[in-house]
Amino acid sequence: MSLMQLFFRLMLDPARPLPRNVRKKDERGFTLTELMVVIFIIGLLATVVMINVLPSQDRAMVTKAKADIATLETALEQYRLDNLSYPASGDGLNALKVAPPALAQPERYRRGGYIKQLPQDPWGRPYNYQAPGANGAAFDIWSFGADGTPGGTDDNADIHGGEG
Repeated sequence: MSLMQLFFRLMLDPARPLPRNVRKKDERGFTLTELMVVIFIIGLLATVVMINVLPSQDRAMVTKAKADIATLETALEQYRLDNLSYPASGDGLNALKVAPPALAQPERYRRGGYIKQLPQDPWGRPYNYQAPGANGAAFDIWSFGADGTPGGTDDNADIHGGEG
Protein backbone atom coordinates (compact mmCIF):
# COMPACT_ATOMS: atom_id res chain seq x y z
CA MET A 1 0.00 0.00 0.00
CA SER A 2 1.40 3.32 -1.00
CA LEU A 3 1.63 6.36 1.18
CA MET A 4 -1.07 8.10 -0.88
CA GLN A 5 -3.51 5.20 -0.46
CA LEU A 6 -2.90 5.18 3.30
CA PHE A 7 -3.55 8.92 3.47
CA PHE A 8 -6.89 8.63 1.57
CA ARG A 9 -7.97 5.65 3.66
CA LEU A 10 -7.35 7.63 6.90
CA MET A 11 -9.10 10.75 5.58
CA LEU A 12 -12.21 8.92 4.38
CA ASP A 13 -12.55 6.38 7.20
CA PRO A 14 -16.01 6.85 8.85
CA ALA A 15 -14.74 5.45 12.17
CA ARG A 16 -12.27 8.29 12.43
CA PRO A 17 -13.23 10.89 15.13
CA LEU A 18 -14.48 14.27 13.92
CA PRO A 19 -12.17 17.28 14.21
CA ARG A 20 -12.81 19.37 17.33
CA ASN A 21 -14.11 22.43 15.47
CA VAL A 22 -16.94 20.51 13.75
CA ARG A 23 -20.16 20.36 15.78
CA LYS A 24 -22.70 17.63 15.74
CA LYS A 25 -26.23 18.65 14.79
CA ASP A 26 -27.65 18.12 18.31
CA GLU A 27 -25.05 20.35 20.06
CA ARG A 28 -26.18 23.87 21.01
CA GLY A 29 -24.50 26.94 22.50
CA PHE A 30 -25.94 29.38 25.02
CA THR A 31 -28.70 31.72 23.93
CA LEU A 32 -28.45 35.46 24.40
CA THR A 33 -31.20 35.31 27.04
CA GLU A 34 -29.29 32.75 29.08
CA LEU A 35 -26.14 34.85 28.92
CA MET A 36 -28.04 37.99 29.98
CA VAL A 37 -29.56 36.18 32.99
CA VAL A 38 -26.11 34.98 34.11
CA ILE A 39 -24.63 38.48 33.71
CA PHE A 40 -27.52 39.97 35.71
CA ILE A 41 -27.02 37.47 38.55
CA ILE A 42 -23.26 38.17 38.66
CA GLY A 43 -23.96 41.92 38.79
CA LEU A 44 -26.46 41.43 41.61
CA LEU A 45 -23.96 39.36 43.63
CA ALA A 46 -21.21 41.93 43.05
CA THR A 47 -23.52 44.70 44.34
CA VAL A 48 -24.32 42.77 47.52
CA VAL A 49 -20.63 42.12 48.16
CA MET A 50 -19.72 45.79 47.60
CA ILE A 51 -22.43 46.98 50.00
CA ASN A 52 -21.07 44.69 52.71
CA VAL A 53 -17.33 45.17 52.10
CA LEU A 54 -16.93 48.96 51.65
CA PRO A 55 -17.93 49.92 55.22
CA SER A 56 -15.38 47.38 56.50
CA GLN A 57 -12.66 49.19 54.57
CA ASP A 58 -13.51 52.47 56.33
CA ARG A 59 -13.28 50.79 59.75
CA ALA A 60 -10.00 49.16 58.74
CA MET A 61 -8.51 52.54 57.81
CA VAL A 62 -9.40 53.99 61.23
CA THR A 63 -7.92 50.91 62.93
CA LYS A 64 -4.72 51.25 60.88
CA ALA A 65 -4.43 54.93 61.87
CA LYS A 66 -4.77 54.01 65.56
CA ALA A 67 -2.13 51.28 65.20
CA ASP A 68 0.27 53.69 63.45
CA ILE A 69 -0.23 56.27 66.21
CA ALA A 70 0.48 53.61 68.87
CA THR A 71 3.71 52.70 67.05
CA LEU A 72 4.74 56.36 66.91
CA GLU A 73 3.95 56.80 70.61
CA THR A 74 6.20 53.83 71.45
CA ALA A 75 9.02 55.29 69.35
CA LEU A 76 8.57 58.66 71.09
CA GLU A 77 8.86 56.98 74.50
CA GLN A 78 12.09 55.28 73.42
CA TYR A 79 13.36 58.66 72.16
CA ARG A 80 12.54 60.22 75.55
CA LEU A 81 14.32 57.45 77.46
CA ASP A 82 17.50 58.02 75.44
CA ASN A 83 17.39 61.81 75.12
CA LEU A 84 15.56 62.75 78.36
CA SER A 85 12.83 64.73 76.55
CA TYR A 86 10.40 64.41 73.68
CA PRO A 87 11.24 65.99 70.31
CA ALA A 88 10.18 69.62 69.97
CA SER A 89 7.13 70.40 67.83
CA GLY A 90 9.44 72.12 65.33
CA ASP A 91 11.46 68.94 64.89
CA GLY A 92 8.29 66.91 64.51
CA LEU A 93 8.11 63.18 64.06
CA ASN A 94 11.08 63.33 61.69
CA ALA A 95 13.22 63.42 64.85
CA LEU A 96 12.45 59.71 65.17
CA LYS A 97 14.39 59.01 61.96
CA VAL A 98 17.14 61.64 62.01
CA ALA A 99 18.75 63.32 65.00
CA PRO A 100 17.49 66.92 65.32
CA PRO A 101 20.23 69.53 64.88
CA ALA A 102 19.40 71.20 68.21
CA LEU A 103 19.75 67.99 70.21
CA ALA A 104 21.59 68.77 73.48
CA GLN A 105 23.55 65.47 73.56
CA PRO A 106 23.67 64.02 70.04
CA GLU A 107 25.77 61.07 71.24
CA ARG A 108 22.72 59.77 73.13
CA TYR A 109 20.67 59.54 69.93
CA ARG A 110 20.16 55.90 68.89
CA ARG A 111 22.11 54.84 65.81
CA GLY A 112 19.60 54.22 62.99
CA GLY A 113 16.86 56.24 64.66
CA TYR A 114 13.77 55.08 66.49
CA ILE A 115 11.63 54.08 63.53
CA LYS A 116 12.60 52.74 60.11
CA GLN A 117 10.07 54.74 58.14
CA LEU A 118 7.55 57.36 59.16
CA PRO A 119 4.10 56.09 58.23
CA GLN A 120 1.50 58.23 56.53
CA ASP A 121 -2.11 58.03 57.62
CA PRO A 122 -4.34 55.69 55.56
CA TRP A 123 -5.47 58.68 53.46
CA GLY A 124 -1.89 59.48 52.39
CA ARG A 125 -1.16 62.45 54.68
CA PRO A 126 1.52 62.75 57.38
CA TYR A 127 0.52 62.40 61.03
CA ASN A 128 0.43 65.59 63.10
CA TYR A 129 2.61 66.02 66.20
CA GLN A 130 2.65 68.61 68.95
CA ALA A 131 4.75 68.78 72.10
CA PRO A 132 3.67 69.61 74.69
CA GLY A 133 0.21 68.32 73.95
CA ALA A 134 -3.19 69.70 74.83
CA ASN A 135 -4.76 69.12 78.23
CA GLY A 136 -1.40 68.66 79.98
CA ALA A 137 -0.25 65.68 77.90
CA ALA A 138 3.46 65.42 77.10
CA PHE A 139 2.64 65.22 73.35
CA ASP A 140 -0.22 64.67 70.91
CA ILE A 141 -0.22 62.66 67.68
CA TRP A 142 -3.29 62.74 65.44
CA SER A 143 -4.72 62.34 61.98
CA PHE A 144 -7.48 64.54 60.59
CA GLY A 145 -9.33 61.49 59.24
CA ALA A 146 -10.75 60.92 55.77
CA ASP A 147 -11.55 64.57 54.99
CA GLY A 148 -8.15 65.93 56.07
CA THR A 149 -9.66 68.85 58.02
CA PRO A 150 -9.99 69.38 61.79
CA GLY A 151 -13.12 68.06 63.44
CA GLY A 152 -15.72 66.01 61.63
CA THR A 153 -17.83 62.99 62.41
CA ASP A 154 -17.81 59.29 61.49
CA ASP A 155 -15.06 58.62 58.89
CA ASN A 156 -14.11 62.31 58.84
CA ALA A 157 -13.50 62.49 62.61
CA ASP A 158 -10.01 63.25 63.89
CA ILE A 159 -8.12 60.20 65.17
CA HIS A 160 -6.05 60.72 68.30
CA GLY A 161 -3.78 58.28 70.11
CA GLY A 162 -3.54 57.68 73.82
CA GLU A 163 -1.53 60.94 74.17
CA GLY A 164 1.81 60.74 75.87
